[in-house]
Parts: sequence; structure tokens; C-alpha cells
Amino acid sequence: MALWPFGKKKDDEAAEAAETADAAGRDVPAPAPGAAPADSPADAAAASTAAPAPGTGPDDEPDPVHDAVNGSTGPFDGDSVDIADFDFSDFASGVLNLGSMQIPLPKESQVQVEMGEQGPKMLHIVTRHGRITPVAFAAPTSAGQWREASQEIAEGMSRDGMTVRIDRGPWGREVVGEGPAGIIRIIGAEGPRWMLRMTLAAPADRAEELAALGREVTARTFVYRGDNPVLAGNSLPVALPQQLVDQVQQAMQQRARQQGQGNQPQPGAAQQNRQDQQAVDEASQALRDLGGATPPDKPTEK
Repeated sequence: MALWPFGKKKDDEAAEAAETADAAGRDVPAPAPGAAPADSPADAAAASTAAPAPGTGPDDEPDPVHDAVNGSTGPFDGDSVDIADFDFSDFASGVLNLGSMQIPLPKESQVQVEMGEQGPKMLHIVTRHGRITPVAFAAPTSAGQWREASQEIAEGMSRDGMTVRIDRGPWGREVVGEGPAGIIRIIGAEGPRWMLRMTLAAPADRAEELAALGREVTARTFVYRGDNPVLAGNSLPVALPQQLVDQVQQAMQQRARQQGQGNQPQPGAAQQNRQDQQAVDEASQALRDLGGATPPDKPTEK
């Protein structure tokens, strides 16, 4: 499964223009036998995942600068880039619209809403390899939020008993934590005043497949920051599609009936603004879930 290139509807117009130019007699230099074009997206992918030079590691390398507006791959800034210009039908069964995010859903995947005491707590994309948890955050205008957060996440996961390493992905650092039940991979990418974080949870024997799929999903995701004031580090608001709202309401009504009128849930603790601690909590919970989960090729709704 190749991360690049995307199927963009307007690419057909560009191809026609190139053919017209060739027919007019313009000379187009041919690449050397067996060589890819110097500016091909495949080259960009290879460069971003190349092994570090001797004596260096992922912690020492600067992260690549991601262009969420004019780049050839996402995550895209939905306020500047129109998702309607893209054709994801070869990859996705549909697009999940969460207000602050639009995410093409991989074929054969399901959406799972995790319930807390006060209602929906987390949303997961469940695939046959494992699950993907997307969260978008407000960020300052200057870059570097993911690098700082990833260091704190790695330290927190280590304190939580995981074996942690830093891998290099298309957007730079990826935090990977391993426990007895499986492997967690956290991908981060930054855009204009936002940061996207994808938490991937999979059994060890399916972790590489989920890593590849998670990068595909990340690269096709659109983030909508909007103009509303949100403190840097706080998650952007999520609006569930009506079908999921109906399912959540039914689940909450069922829970209320089970608890009885005299045993209403109490307000939870204050929401944590620090995204790194939330990521550690998600990773720990994901590993616990993997330990007692049904096989990922038969996802179920929580």
C-alpha cells in the first residue's frame, strides 16, 4: 500500500495539459533507466523514512516541515484545502465528518464510540489490524509542539511500564511503546495552529500492518481549526454524525435505566489540558484493551 500519490480529481486536468504540451513539440527529458523522477512523491517518502546517519538517531534529527496547505500529502488544513478535490474511493468506504476533522475511513473498518460516565469519551476507527484513535489539538502558530509533546509522552509511557522507542515516519518522530499485550504507536503532525495525533493500538503480530494503515489514514485526514478561540494544547471540539449520536443516546438511556434514578453518575474530574498525559493514558488503556479484546478482524461496538 503506497502512501503517495493521492487520487486528486484535478490531476486529470494537469495530465491533459502535459499531453498537450508534448504534442506541441516540447522536449521532455527522460529519466535515466530505472530511476524515478527527482521530484516524485516516492522520493519524498523514501527520504522521510531513510535510516539516520551513523552516530545520530530519531531524537537528534530535525522533524521535516509539513505543508498542510500546498503539500502533496496530508494531513491537510481543511480551512484552506477542499476535501471535495480529492478522490479517496480506492482507499475509503466513506468519510467520517467530526466537525474539526474529516477522516476517510479505510475499507472494512468500523467506528467505535467509547463511553465514559458522562457520555462519549473517545472515538476509535477499528480495523482488522487494530484500532486508530484520532485527536486534533489547537496549537500555537510556531511549529515544534509535537516534538516537545512526543518527548513527554515517551517519558510518561516509560514510567507506565512500557518499552519505548522513537521511530522515524513521514512526519518525523513516532513514539512506539510495547507491552505484554501489544504495541502502541503515536503519530503526530502539525498544521496551521493545529496538531493532529493518531494513536495506533495493535497486537504485536499486526503492528507493522497497522502502522502502514495508520499513516495512510493520517495522510488523508483534514483538520478544521476554525476561528474560535481554543487554548493551545486543548483538543478541538468534535461533533458526532447523527447516526452515532443516536447510538450514544441509546447507550446512555440504557445505562440510566440500569443505574436507576437514585444513582446518577457524578461529574468527573476536571479535563486535563496537557495532551501528553492524555496520550499516555490512551496508550495504557489501549494496551489493557488489547489484553482482553476480541480479535481485531472481528471488531465489536463498545
